[in-house]
This record gives sequence, structure tokens and C-alpha cells, in this order.
Amino acid sequence: MKTNVKKLALAGILIAVGVVCSPFYIPVGVSKCFPIQHMVNVLAAVFLGPWYGVGMAFITSLIRVAIGTGSFLAFPGSMCGALICGLVFQYSKKLTFTYAGEIFGTSIIGGLIAYPVAVYVLGNANAALFAYVLPFFVSTAGGTLIAAVLVAALRKTKVMDKLLQGHAN
Repeated sequence: MKTNVKKLALAGILIAVGVVCSPFYIPVGVSKCFPIQHMVNVLAAVFLGPWYGVGMAFITSLIRVAIGTGSFLAFPGSMCGALICGLVFQYSKKLTFTYAGEIFGTSIIGGLIAYPVAVYVLGNANAALFAYVLPFFVSTAGGTLIAAVLVAALRKTKVMDKLLQGHAN
């Protein structure tokens, strides 16, 4: 197995950004909307690929839960969004589709998977099936917008070309 040190280093930096920014969230209903995680998901999708993105989302969520700045609901939203947007970018190379993949993966898939997490892990018997779709949508829409602005700036300055050079996603 070949390890790409540059990818590991960038993954570590993105995880650190996610953890350091974790105290800054927007409470929406019963969830803590954390747009920085979704920004990190999109950046991971573009620069590292889907599997790094899912791993980063898992590690970031795990650290956030351990230090008390996140809940178990961080896992389904962040990991589903990272997987879907990473796969979309890997196969399409279209940023617009990638952004849509993050929003769909987090809000719809992650929001629906959050229901059993809320009921069986968190013990919230009053949770409704679609209760997390809207809060997750708010979170991911904000983070995806931030990522789109960052990616546009990186493309305009040609930094994105240098970062993608030599990467086989």
C-alpha cells in the first residue's frame, strides 16, 4: 500500500480546521449546524477524494464528540455528504455537481440516517423521520457556499491547478 504524505498532511490540516472551528456553530432546532464541516467535505472531495473525505469526516466528528463540541448527529451528516460529494467529483470533475452532491448527501441521506441515530443512540423517542433534513440542509448550504467561494478563489489564482497536479483522485 502506497501512502501519499501530501494527501495525509492536507487531510490532517483539514481535520484541524474542522476541530478548531467546532465551537462556532448555529443552533437550528435540535441540531448544531456546523458549516465548516461541509466546507471541509467539499475541499476534501476536490483535493483528496471520497475515501479521505469520509475518513476525515469520521475523525473530525469523533474528536468533536470527544471534546463536547459536537453530537452523535455529526457522524451521519458529515460522512454521507463527504462520500456523495467525493464520489460525484471523482467521476464527473464538475464542481457544480460536487456542491449539489454535498448538499444532497448531507441533508437528505444524512438527515434521514440521523433519525435512527437520534432514536436508538441518543434515546430521543420523539424524533420525527424528516426532523433533521432541514437543519442539515441549512448547515450544508452555508458550508458549501463557503467552499464554492474558496474553490473559485483557488481556481482564479491557479493554486487549484498546482494542488491537483499529480493527484490521481
